[in-house]
Amino acid sequence: MKVIHVLALLPFIGILACIPLVNRVTPYVFGLPFLLFWVVMWVVLTSVIMAVVYKLDPANREEDAK
Repeated sequence: MKVIHVLALLPFIGILACIPLVNRVTPYVFGLPFLLFWVVMWVVLTSVIMAVVYKLDPANREEDAK
């Protein structure tokens, strides 16, 4: 698998697959229950990861060169 495919798979794993593992309320992070913090963190990380995927994608490099 290419690196960009693995990076694109990370948000799916982080948001959907790990929810049963982090389904807790008691530890509060920044005043948010842990589960809500987890989802918000992955929304932000998804944006960062997709920006990295965009920069690493060879099809985008060809368009930038033109």
